[in-house]
Amino acid sequence: MRRLLGTLLVPAALLATATTALADTDRPRPGPEVVAHRGASADAPENTLAAADGALAQRADAVEVDVQRTADGHLVLVHDATLARTTDVERVFPARALAPVGSFTLAELRRLDAGSWFSPAFAGERIPTLAEFGDRLGGRADLLIELKDPARYPGVEKEVGYEVDGRRDVVVQSFDHDAMRRFTEATPDVPAGWLFDGRPTAAQLDDAVAHGVTQINPSFRDVDSTLVADVRARGMQTGVYTVNDPDDMRRTARTGVDRIITDRPAVLREVLGG
Repeated sequence: MRRLLGTLLVPAALLATATTALADTDRPRPGPEVVAHRGASADAPENTLAAADGALAQRADAVEVDVQRTADGHLVLVHDATLARTTDVERVFPARALAPVGSFTLAELRRLDAGSWFSPAFAGERIPTLAEFGDRLGGRADLLIELKDPARYPGVEKEVGYEVDGRRDVVVQSFDHDAMRRFTEATPDVPAGWLFDGRPTAAQLDDAVAHGVTQINPSFRDVDSTLVADVRARGMQTGVYTVNDPDDMRRTARTGVDRIITDRPAVLREVLGG
């Protein structure tokens, strides 16, 4: 039997009627979806359950997270290549302060405080697994999963696919398009996104279509209405990262993008008129 995220326990009828499905390319709505970047990361430590709670409280449609793999094979949520910025690893494991995330076991990660760096109010917050984060969302928001540097973790795209296979409220994305080609081949029923660090070319858009991609996700600085139209003409959607200034939010929304990733979901919700 396949392993599944806990949110699959939500009744199928509820998921079918959800109004926030990232994969639904034809669903009408008044404006772009609000995606909380690493959770509500302006107000809580990123990629933690507290950030998930904040995203839900700020009425995010979806939550973006970063997935890596532990030394003993668990999928965990950490953005950086090391734990130095977002945990107390230097105190707990002083000789390994700059060691890569993937060199730690899950039990070792459980010993780290992933909240105090952000604020004393979050002292004791732990690094969650992907499954734990999905359980916390409980079907109340969709999940946008970034494969973080998948070349460090051979086979991780298949493992994530195994975890979320059959889901339509999940999208998996990466800057590593080779990894995403493997992902769509292994898990064709789960929506896939390609991240870009520049403006995608027509050839890249065509390549994405050929590999079953549903979302094109560049920086908001590289997006205009022409690109959005080019993406839509190929049957895909456009999401952008990471928009935190209200003026940038307004300008980006006017391009017609389908979703906006932000550290400040409540601000974006207000800019979009609720």
